[in-house]
Amino acid sequence: MTGDPFRPLGDQAVLASFADEAAALRFARAVRRRQPTWVQDVVLAYTTVAVFFNLDDINYAAAAAELQQSSPLDVSAPPEEGRLHSIPCCYEYQLDLARVAESTGLAADEVIRLHAGTVYTVCAIGFCPGFPYLGYLPDALCGVPRLPAPRLRVEAGSVGLTGRQTGIYTEPRPGGWNLIGRTPLELVNLVDSYFPLRAGDRLQFVRIDEVEFKALQGQRL
Repeated sequence: MTGDPFRPLGDQAVLASFADEAAALRFARAVRRRQPTWVQDVVLAYTTVAVFFNLDDINYAAAAAELQQSSPLDVSAPPEEGRLHSIPCCYEYQLDLARVAESTGLAADEVIRLHAGTVYTVCAIGFCPGFPYLGYLPDALCGVPRLPAPRLRVEAGSVGLTGRQTGIYTEPRPGGWNLIGRTPLELVNLVDSYFPLRAGDRLQFVRIDEVEFKALQGQRL
């Protein structure tokens, strides 16, 4: 690790910044494997990693120094591959496929083929509980803008895309991404703290039809 990638995040976290997502992912996994006793949580998001601690156990200076000096990391090396999840997606449940096709100049079936044919990495979790920001779309699908005005309600399981990313709405929410499909799976349950996806995992959509959607509806990943 060259230079000092660390800075305070409030008074109870160290924020580490890296040149790319692969380096950040490798660092986050290394910290989790070592499990220092003072670490409360490790949160990966794109090219940054937040390492949270309890002030009763350690202060910022000591935490940053330990991370800097004791991390046997070559962050330029490729990270280990994360868990691979297959997510069934019914592309018959789509509201904006025609808009995406028009924006990209592709036929609707080609949009679906490219979207389902890509293995994505969960770059971050956010927006609503468990929402996976998935990167990155094939070049041919990149650049589709958000809707001119967001919908007031997007149903849980809806699969959308915009810019370079795709994602899954895990709860009913307003949203402005282009909806091209829907998964029948439950990906979040706040009551029993069910959050199967985490940053660094990999994910690929598997095309299903409406009959399969109804058969799988409500099942967990």
